[in-house]
Amino acid sequence: MRQIRSVALLMASLLLASTAATAANYVPETIERYFRVEFNVVPGAGTQALEGYVYNSAGMPAERMVLDIQQLDASGAVVGKTSTRVLGGVPAGSRAWFQAKVPPAASYRVEVASFDWLRVGM
Repeated sequence: MRQIRSVALLMASLLLASTAATAANYVPETIERYFRVEFNVVPGAGTQALEGYVYNSAGMPAERMVLDIQQLDASGAVVGKTSTRVLGGVPAGSRAWFQAKVPPAASYRVEVASFDWLRVGM
């Protein structure tokens, strides 16, 4: 029993270490330099959605991109938050479409939360 507990603790620490090792290695200025997000609110029956594009001005494609969507009140204060993935990644020098259902809010802020550079030809 003690051996099983030791193995479980070792596995948990390895899992935590691997998660920390894959954390983002970029700063917000990098995101602002290489990515731009444009979106529109699309009203629907009883719900609404955000639709838009993420533009990638970098020379490398980005994959596994996650966008944070903040719901704002009339004063600009954050009243809620959700996220969505950009399916298929964002090609270098191009754009990728995204869509996400969101709760009603006065306005929204959409930011790139995380991504991985896809190294091509290595």
